[in-house]
Amino acid sequence: MRASTSAIGLLTEVNRLRAILRRIAMKGVGMRRRDILIGAGGALVLAGGATAGWRSAVGAMGGFDSYAGGLRAPMPAGPNIADLIRYATLAANGHNTQPWRFRVGESTIDILPDLSRATPVVDPDNHHLFVSLGCAAENLLIAATATGRAGQLETNAGGERIRYSFSRAEAHLHPLLAAIPRRQSTRAEYDGRSVSAADIEALRQSAETPGVRLVLLTDRARINQVRDLIVAGNDAQMADAAFMAELKRWLRFNPRSAMASGDGLFSAASGNPVLPEFLGGLAFDTFFAAGAENDKYARQIDSSAGIAIFLAEHEDKAHWIAVGRACQRFALAATASGLKHAFVNQPVEVARLRPELAALIGERGMRPDIIMRFGYGPTLPFSPRRPVNAVLA
Repeated sequence: MRASTSAIGLLTEVNRLRAILRRIAMKGVGMRRRDILIGAGGALVLAGGATAGWRSAVGAMGGFDSYAGGLRAPMPAGPNIADLIRYATLAANGHNTQPWRFRVGESTIDILPDLSRATPVVDPDNHHLFVSLGCAAENLLIAATATGRAGQLETNAGGERIRYSFSRAEAHLHPLLAAIPRRQSTRAEYDGRSVSAADIEALRQSAETPGVRLVLLTDRARINQVRDLIVAGNDAQMADAAFMAELKRWLRFNPRSAMASGDGLFSAASGNPVLPEFLGGLAFDTFFAAGAENDKYARQIDSSAGIAIFLAEHEDKAHWIAVGRACQRFALAATASGLKHAFVNQPVEVARLRPELAALIGERGMRPDIIMRFGYGPTLPFSPRRPVNAVLA
């Protein structure tokens, strides 16, 4: 079968663009990674933007915004179980893997781990996987309570299942319900403004959970010390080829890819350019370097108002789930107050840095579980989510 003219033209453009990237790489010493990618993206638009193949490969941000808006539509009047599960799936989770399954009974909803979505390099003991389940459980509890299905969350003895048991009751508006579809992990620089003492105390109270400790840092000297550990952890991770390969598998470089998979780390959601998959992978391999990333994280920490560090009193799945519930409420309370947040877990993920972090925050001998920075910042495109029918057990 002969190749079509458009296919030949697209292949020609691909080869031209590879050459452009090589030239940029040779000239790009000292340039910021984002600047290089934007330059490459602009060259790509000029070179290939007229082809139908280009447009179909990338998709449109307008289409993605409509897709994300549907996922985050306000809770309807008289919501059904699917609406509650949709809100549960909007929870924070590692690498946006969405490692959960929901099993619906007559008056129960079980949340189960989906180990096919584990990230064994960055999370070898599934610690953050179970934190993610706790985040989803808290969203479910808030949404169900607010819409007339009041109940209780229980984690079984092994921590392998979270069950929400409910009964029909009068709906009670929950102050955090409206924050669920608006919450996002905002991986960008913030504006450096401080947060009032009253708001800091409200954040602290929102996260109070039995078995979970929260350390809030707002003084710049201690934030700088944590920043240095975050940079050291990032440096160690980026030197690990297995970590980089695992991360790359969860990257989504354009709207079309993000909508097709419904998961992963969408480039636009962290302020990066939208690129075709072939170019995104090539750019990642060529330009994603430790030095630039370390500088980026340092700037982001410096622009943040504070850092929240969560620790479980015991190292088991039930307590990791409890940490997830606490940090999800913290994130929702921050969102309701007009604050942004993002996870910077490198000193937790790199095991040798955990004791140093614990000692720094006055919790020597404990294992830190989650690190979040917070502050006032921009709104970026949302991350994708899988539809409800894809997460039902």
